[in-house]
Amino acid sequence: QVQLVESGGGLVQAGGSLRLSCAASGGTFSYYTMGWFRQAPGKEREFVAAILWSGISTYYGDSVKGRFTISRDNAKNTMLLRMNSLKPEDTAVYYCCAGRRFGVPLITDDTKYDYWGQGTQVTVSS
Repeated sequence: QVQLVESGGGLVQAGGSLRLSCAASGGTFSYYTMGWFRQAPGKEREFVAAILWSGISTYYGDSVKGRFTISRDNAKNTMLLRMNSLKPEDTAVYYCCAGRRFGVPLITDDTKYDYWGQGTQVTVSS
């Protein structure tokens, strides 16, 4: 059983930056594909980014490409999401997740991830 805890959310002005962290425990972190999803009020959960076990391969949703960077440190059981040039439409609860039983074509499918954190709120003011 893997436990995930997000941190680093908060309130920031448009154009600003935030860094989200996801700390994992209870499993072999390096076995898992790790991802970030977000959900705004009244909207479907949206894929943000994912990173494969090695940390070499990364994937991003179209709305965040070029602005967000995902990374992981398998030695520290930690994943980061650096968010730059934030926009009001980035406002959402951001969730960290982990899974290991699917291939890259399904990386944006939230139903394929087995473990989820409790979420952290990111609010971008205009």
